Amino acid sequence: MATDPGLVVVLTGASSGVGRATARAFGRAGASLGLIARGVEGLDGIKKELDEIGVPSLAVPTDVADPAQVRKAALRIQNELGPIAVWVNDAMTTVFSPLESITHEEFRRVTEVTYLGAVYGTMEALRLMKPRDRGVIIQVGSALSYRAIPLQSAYSGAKYALRGFTDSLRCELIHEGSNVRVTMVQLPALNTPQFEWSRSHMPRRAQPVPPIYQPELAADAIVWASRHPRREVYVAGTTTATIIAQKLWPGFLDRCLGKLGYDAQQTEQAEDPERADNLFAPVPFDLDTHGRFDDRSHSRSAQWWARKHRTALAAAGAAAVGLVAGRIGPFART
Repeated sequence: MATDPGLVVVLTGASSGVGRATARAFGRAGASLGLIARGVEGLDGIKKELDEIGVPSLAVPTDVADPAQVRKAALRIQNELGPIAVWVNDAMTTVFSPLESITHEEFRRVTEVTYLGAVYGTMEALRLMKPRDRGVIIQVGSALSYRAIPLQSAYSGAKYALRGFTDSLRCELIHEGSNVRVTMVQLPALNTPQFEWSRSHMPRRAQPVPPIYQPELAADAIVWASRHPRREVYVAGTTTATIIAQKLWPGFLDRCLGKLGYDAQQTEQAEDPERADNLFAPVPFDLDTHGRFDDRSHSRSAQWWARKHRTALAAAGAAAVGLVAGRIGPFART
């Protein structure tokens, strides 16, 4: 998908996972990239990739939980690359744990990065976009922003909060008659490195709840959302089904997840209680894009393909109906 040449896109969480896949996708589409993350090794890795294919980019090590750092990064990116057209809030962290095992500091940190980091990024994006009366802010959400699951109270709470914040902001922009657009992309379970390096208090290693999708699917949706004005974008059939089921049968899902949600988020392998995690500081190496579930992950989604092509599908359907009607019409009149 082509973008406008020289379009400046800012990505938080750009060093690994969905953020890194999205940086590659925007780069291939012709954008210039402002890359924000804590991990220097990961930022250096994606910066080198973009350099090799001739994509202008600027990597700015930043903790999105610090609003002063976010402002400094935004100003540097705009000064060196040009006016920011798209801002993607993707940075996140989590703790896999029952609530009773999470410390106050751990819960606060997840909230500061996953929720407040997106708030601070949005505030800076608005400060730079509103004077020009144009721009797109994309909040990277999750099916968990509608249907929380056990062992992820901090992360689920942050995604719920982000959805509420985004809905409120959207109303304010409409009230002001602003042409700055905000959208939220709701993602399914993804094969990213977060399950390797997020903090966990569980006895077995963490995993995404199947079915699992590759992060490139999410990246494709984020780039698409930057070009198509939509309130929200659901990616993959499981996301759509989860959101609909939560609206219709929330109590049933409570009971189902209470019984099945613990095992669904853990493999059979024992967790290493001494391993490094990235909750309070980045791990000192490049995490790249994929996690360890490539053999179980889907690179395509029929729902997402149909969602992207719904206009063409609707036109084809209307043409088919017209063709059938034209053929049976004479017989119907006899």
